[in-house]
Amino acid sequence: MRTKGVIFLLLLSFGMQAQNHVEEVKAFRAARINSLKSETGWLNLAGLFWLKEGKNTFGGDEKNDFVFPSDHSDPFLGELLLKDGKVYYQTVSDTMLVYQDGVKVPVISYRSLRWFIIKRGEKYAVRLRDLEGEYVKAFKGIDTFPTDSAYRVVADFIPTKGKMVTIIDVTGRAYALESPGLLRFKLGKSFYELETSQEGDSLFIVFGDLTNKQQTYGAGRFIDTALPDAQGKVLIDFNKAYNPPCAFTPFATCPLPTAANKLAVEIKAGEQFHGH
Repeated sequence: MRTKGVIFLLLLSFGMQAQNHVEEVKAFRAARINSLKSETGWLNLAGLFWLKEGKNTFGGDEKNDFVFPSDHSDPFLGELLLKDGKVYYQTVSDTMLVYQDGVKVPVISYRSLRWFIIKRGEKYAVRLRDLEGEYVKAFKGIDTFPTDSAYRVVADFIPTKGKMVTIIDVTGRAYALESPGLLRFKLGKSFYELETSQEGDSLFIVFGDLTNKQQTYGAGRFIDTALPDAQGKVLIDFNKAYNPPCAFTPFATCPLPTAANKLAVEIKAGEQFHGH
């Protein structure tokens, strides 16, 4: 009888842990949807315009260098002047500095439009948001795999401080990034490794797997983890793997998985992709 009691308690404990994990992933996915739909989310991106040196006109009229959505814009909204690594916003009556290295970038608002300057390598661009844009209106949610605790694994963190890896984004731009360490983990009977980068107090991973182009986004997915603990362990929950911004908008510049991060295994967890 005592043995049956112990088994019952173990099963009860396991069931509670599984249910807690399901609720945890559910909360993560709800926060993810809210983030995408927010004013600073990826769904409202409506344009990415690369600046040339000198003057760049923009507005709703097609005669401009950069054409904004005409139903949400005046025909002419002004000029952006790129000069000596700085960008100025010029209107008929005023001039404003809108980009300089090391200075917080202001966001300009007009009706439902928001725009600001980004820098990628040595190039500068206008990133445009439209809070009433087509991708916001068309969004119907994200398909996901059922939560599966088999894809919640503990990895060994192998330090590689000082190691530089080459990252290529969807525009073809290549840049070097330091990888602080590898994550080595077991799925099924096989071991796998992932290169990481560090963003603040977390590790960031871009990975591909054999579900890409079939059940998940073709260019891979992202996942975040905590930094390694005192024993050098990192929890990877692939149930929280999420699509890159490029799955939702053509106006993002997403990194692609390195060759080392293209896993020869199906990761049937996290977000799916069937075309947006």
